[in-house]
Formats: sequence, structure tokens, C-alpha cells
Amino acid sequence: MCGLVGSFQLERRPREPAVPIERLLRKIRHRGPDERDIRYGKRGALGHTRLSIIDVAYGHQPMTNEDGRLWIAYNGEIYNFRELREPLKGHHLKTHSDTEVVLHLYEDEGPECVQRFDGMFAFALLDGDELVLARDPLGVKPLYYAERDGRLYFASEMKALLPLRARIHEFPAGHWFHSREGFRKYFDLERWITTSEVPADPLRALQVSLRRAVEKRLVADVPVGVFLSGGLDSSLAAALMRPHVESLHSFSVGMVDSSDLAYARLVAESLGTQHHERVFTEQEMRRILPRVIWHLESFDFALVRSAIANYFVAQLASEYVKVVLVGEGSDELFGGYHYLKDLSQPERARELIRITTALHNSNLQRVDRMTMAHGLEGREPYLDLDLLKIAFNLPLEFKQRDGVEKWALRTAFEGMLPEEVLWRTKEKFSRGAGSALVFEQIAEREMSDREFEEERTLPHGVTLRSKEELYYYRMWRKYFPDSLLSCLGWTASPAAK
Repeated sequence: MCGLVGSFQLERRPREPAVPIERLLRKIRHRGPDERDIRYGKRGALGHTRLSIIDVAYGHQPMTNEDGRLWIAYNGEIYNFRELREPLKGHHLKTHSDTEVVLHLYEDEGPECVQRFDGMFAFALLDGDELVLARDPLGVKPLYYAERDGRLYFASEMKALLPLRARIHEFPAGHWFHSREGFRKYFDLERWITTSEVPADPLRALQVSLRRAVEKRLVADVPVGVFLSGGLDSSLAAALMRPHVESLHSFSVGMVDSSDLAYARLVAESLGTQHHERVFTEQEMRRILPRVIWHLESFDFALVRSAIANYFVAQLASEYVKVVLVGEGSDELFGGYHYLKDLSQPERARELIRITTALHNSNLQRVDRMTMAHGLEGREPYLDLDLLKIAFNLPLEFKQRDGVEKWALRTAFEGMLPEEVLWRTKEKFSRGAGSALVFEQIAEREMSDREFEEERTLPHGVTLRSKEELYYYRMWRKYFPDSLLSCLGWTASPAAK
């Protein structure tokens, strides 16, 4: 996991000098505390700040090919890079990193090589006089861009582009861009999930697929741990990791007497993990809230609520490991949200696809920003593409049955976890950690109804949903302009994480 920034000269003779890449890179140095470097090409520049995960000693970036014509700055992990590496016999490979595999596959196949990658990624590649940008199918890894004075600038976080004082756009998930050809969409979720049939034994297929998804995400040259909330998703990920990690570190946070802490202890004892927990207070929440919003780059009230606990658990984990597996994506795949029960089956099917495609600037943004705030990489096994095919081809009654959400997931892995955890009712991360209502109550005390009504309507058609959200927006507005509202995502309902 890393951070990248860069610029590319679109016009032959730009009107003004380029904004210094070093100035932009400083804004996201938290994403890569291990190394930092900048390289300049004929028409562009690439900056990279590295969190060393694979080939720690030699995977320096930006990285070039044998003749120095191509340069790449890359953020993410390609889990099948070793299989893709084997056919690259015509190249002189200098490292054991996935970055070099991306570089040479592009050299051989062009931008369409992205369809070969199994993983999460965003990268920028200078190819002589041309630029290529790409983002993974679901947008697990972030990427933004802006134009100014005949140049295209790009970065892993919006804050890096703020010095440009230009309109910032989110780079679309499942797309690549070539400076000569423009944008190309290479992944469509609905098309992807309809390319396979319903398995004869759906629960067995689910077991096999999720096990593989977890195992492939253990590839690293540094220690791998797990966020453990004591809910089904993270607990199941921990259980599937345990046979493959000799000393598995698990991490949990919450306020005093929170349910997450109690359930996480139960799971940790059951699995025999090296368990770490932290109890945080309302005073600590108030102190770190401005920093959480600065890193999160959003004021969506459900995201901020969960981001606070996410910030604390990432901070704790970063003291022991560099990589953690997380449970994000399970609720979208297996119907975990309570509001889905009120929808008809056709509506529910459409909604599950919609909220999965919207993850890139909601819950995935939260996980990315809170982990990277502490130089930590988060990996989401539930968003494995092969697992998506299995999950979306399950009959809807396998997802919510007899009022129980994620029925298929619970049933497929019965016996792997304590019963009270396996069948634990879905709780939002913030509610399980005990922090859900803290700022709602503060906003209610400190803000009048009149203030809320006068300030709730924002530009770009955004309407604030509560005093709590206005409380967060006021803080967000200290760091970010309203022009970024068009880049923000919104949770589907108060029932969302």
C-alpha cells in the first residue's frame, strides 16, 4: 500500500510552470512512511511514497523497465502476481515485487493488461510521451485527478490536489485512461456476475471461494493481522486465517463495556490469537475527530461514526503489523443490512448491486483512509471477484431467511465460531464499539433547529440529513472546498456501517 501523485503535460506548450510534485506528495506522506521518491519524464512526473509490503528491500518506486522508457507509480496488491510473473521470460526481472509484473505486462499487452490482475490497485504509468492511469474493478484503491494550465494532475487522495485550486474528479472504478485514447471501461459488475451459473452446491462453493479469498490475501513479506470486532464478518476472516498464520494478531477497540470488545475476546480465546484491545473515551473521540475527518475526506455521518473506531483500531494494529484483513463487503454481498428486509426481492437484488458498486467512495474509502493514516494496509477478502460471482448468484432467500441476515454465510461455516458469534445480530461498527450516539447527542445539545434548517442545504444538490451531519460538515469545510462535494459518496441509509 502506498500513495502516488503525478502530472502530465496535455498541451505541448503549457501556459504556466507545473505545480511542484514534492508539494503535492507531502500531503499524503502518511500513506507510505518507508520511502519517498520522484521521477521526471519527457512530459510528466511521478511521485511515490511507499509502505513496503512485498519485496521490502528492492521494490522501490517509481520503477522503470529495462530500457528506461516506462516508469510506474503503483498503489495496491496484485494477489496473482506470481502466476503472472512466470510467462515474463523475455524480461530481465530485477525484483520480486508485484509492481514490476504490472510494469512488464503493460509493456507486453498495453492497458488491457488490467483485466489479468486479481487484486486491488491504482497506478500511473509514463510511457514515453504518453500517460496511462488505471483503477481496480471495484475501486478498492483510490485515485483522483484534476486539470490545470494544460496539465493533468493525479493523486491517491483529494487533499494532495488541493494546492492546484482546480476542479477535482474521482477516477472511475473499473476504468483505464490513456492520454491518446481517453477513458475505457473494462469492468462491469452486472456483466461479471452473470458470466457464471448458480453452483449445484451453493454453500460448498461459498466455502471454497471464501477460503481461497482469505488465503491469497495473506501474501506478504511482513506480518499480517486482522481487525476483530466480534461480528460475523471479521470473526470468520480470523477463523479462516488462523491455520495459515502461526501467531495471528487480532485487534479490537471500543468504549467501556461495548459489545464489540466482549465478543472479540470470545473469538480471540476460541481461535487462540494474540489479541490486543484498546478502550477509548468520549474525550479522546472529540480530540481526534478533526484528524479523522481530514483523513476521511468525507462528512457522511455513518462513515464518520465508524471511522472514529476504525481510526483507533488502525492505530493499535500499526504497532504490531503492516497488513490487516477486514470484513468490508460482506454486508453488500450477503444482504447484511436491516433495511433490505423491507424491499421486494427484485428491489433487493438491484439494491445489492448498487451498494456494492458504490463502495469505492463510502466504506472502502473509510477503510483506506483510516488504515493509511497509520501506514497500515487493509485487505478485503469479501470483495474477491470470484467470491462476488458466487455470492451474487446465490438465491436471494439464501441471503436473508426467516429474518436472519447473511444466512448462507452463517450456515456455510457453522462450527467454525462460537454459536453466539456465528448467529450474532448485525450491528453497525460504531454501535458495536459503543460510539454511535456520542456526536449525535453533542450536536443536539450545541445546535438549534433553526441553525440546522438554515444550513442543511449545500451546493451540488446535497442536503444534510441530521444535526450530527452538519456538525461534521462544518469541520470538513475547514479543510475542503464545496467543489469536492461532487466527489463524495453517501451511505444508503442510517442502517449502513
